[in-house]
Amino acid sequence: MNALVALCHFCELHGPRTLFCTEAVHPPSPSPQQPGSAIPGDRDREGDREGEGLTMRANSSATQRADMCEGCRSLPASHPGFVSVDSETGIRYLSHQHPRQPQLFSVVRQACVRSLSCEVCPGREGPIFFGDEQHGFVFSHTFFIKDSLARGFQRWYSIVVVAMDRIYLINSWPFLLRHLRLTILSLQNTALKVFDSEQCVCPQRAVRMNSAFSPAVFPHQRSGNAARSLTSLTQHQSLWASLHSSFSWLLKACGSRLTEKLLEGAPTEDTLVLIERQTEQEEEMSAEGGGLQSSQSENVQVKDFQFDDGRQDDIIGPKFKSLRHLRQVLGTTDFRHLTWHVLMGNQVIWRGADPGLIQSAFNVLKALLPVGCVRAVPYSPHYEEAYRCNFLGLSPDVPIPAHVSSSEFSVLVDVLNVERGCVIPVSDDDILSLYQFNISSANMQPTDKGPTLLNKIEVALSNENLSVEVVSLCLLCLKEEWMNKVKVLFKFSKVDGRGKEDTQKVLALLGATGPGEDDNVRLLKFWMTGLSKLYKSHLMTAVRSAERTLSQ
Repeated sequence: MNALVALCHFCELHGPRTLFCTEAVHPPSPSPQQPGSAIPGDRDREGDREGEGLTMRANSSATQRADMCEGCRSLPASHPGFVSVDSETGIRYLSHQHPRQPQLFSVVRQACVRSLSCEVCPGREGPIFFGDEQHGFVFSHTFFIKDSLARGFQRWYSIVVVAMDRIYLINSWPFLLRHLRLTILSLQNTALKVFDSEQCVCPQRAVRMNSAFSPAVFPHQRSGNAARSLTSLTQHQSLWASLHSSFSWLLKACGSRLTEKLLEGAPTEDTLVLIERQTEQEEEMSAEGGGLQSSQSENVQVKDFQFDDGRQDDIIGPKFKSLRHLRQVLGTTDFRHLTWHVLMGNQVIWRGADPGLIQSAFNVLKALLPVGCVRAVPYSPHYEEAYRCNFLGLSPDVPIPAHVSSSEFSVLVDVLNVERGCVIPVSDDDILSLYQFNISSANMQPTDKGPTLLNKIEVALSNENLSVEVVSLCLLCLKEEWMNKVKVLFKFSKVDGRGKEDTQKVLALLGATGPGEDDNVRLLKFWMTGLSKLYKSHLMTAVRSAERTLSQ
């Protein structure tokens, strides 16, 4: 991450000061070796010495300009600082009181002053964002540290993250907030223990009350105690080494969690939904409260299932490898019935003793739907209602409620063992020789009916000349084609509020009329639930803006 993390302090004598900062230094790009040129390692070491010299000169000049008290200093000017090297990327993380580059000194200095003076959130403690294109953008979190000798028994600090990329920094807000709070809480708890122990020995409140009657004593006493270092407040001798580790990890983790990808054209609806769900998950994780965490346990399980596509390779034992494999195992007729229920949004229930097999079935079936339409509970000891999930895995002893088994909006797949006629799984890779699959539903559609999309999927899967990878790309194109139809229908029916006649004309234009019209319309309406919030809000905003323009 191209950013810098700094710990700042508001000194009672000298104002805002930078105490400690950590920056990432990327390795130079390789270039052809020229005859007579220096060895890269030597040149890097010379650059390091030059950078250290610049830092020392900056420190010494700053010291000459204004006296630095103990509260303004973290490491002495002779201290070499801390260095950590990422063996994977070659990035070095350097920590000292000031940045190694003079150009960054003024940027960090300005961020320090603004974070502890004018840019303050309500309550003076908490996160805030500010900055501009010229001086960089800053994520700042201010906080107090207890001090028995300070004015008000506390001192004011802030941790700032400075970067030039505004979008990247804003997208990293939940991550930075969550982990900076852990560092801040650790500092506050450690300092609070020291504060309590000092108050037990000598209560300062009583001393100050007594000093109020002798005005000449209190100012003299205060001037001698105005400068206390953070090391003294926490009694943590390896404090700066610990902060170096925390800040270095923060820069590395924050830089690796978000990566840039080259997208040709506008992002798909699946991409937008994934981004929205990931943001919601991070916001939920950053929220405080045990009750909230307990209520999130099932939701996190569902989200992990939706996001982690690599889990298919981790399943041990029998598993479905692709839609074509599932079609071969179930048979053409049963597979078509099952696929119809999936596309229509009905609840698909698999009941068996092998959770890995059931999860693999869900992993291949969810490729038929947009990401926003997938709500799954991979394996549960009790039945879950259809409004909570449309993919449900159950243990073999879970009974199906009567209203579900008689409903036409659900389908049940019972997984039975062939050898013993029970649900005890046998570890083998040959699914057909191990299991028997019984599919039952109150609505078993004839094989010659169904939506147009189902017929196209059947053609792709039955074509043996197409590899599994090609079929996957074909399914992706088909989903995008029908999601575009969903967007048009959503615009006409939900946003514009057109009548039934106009909607019917749109359906005819989209090719959703004719054979299987009822299924096509039902599919389109179900897939509307998979549209991203961003797309829906964008449409509503555009329509309202147009209405205001016409009214004027």
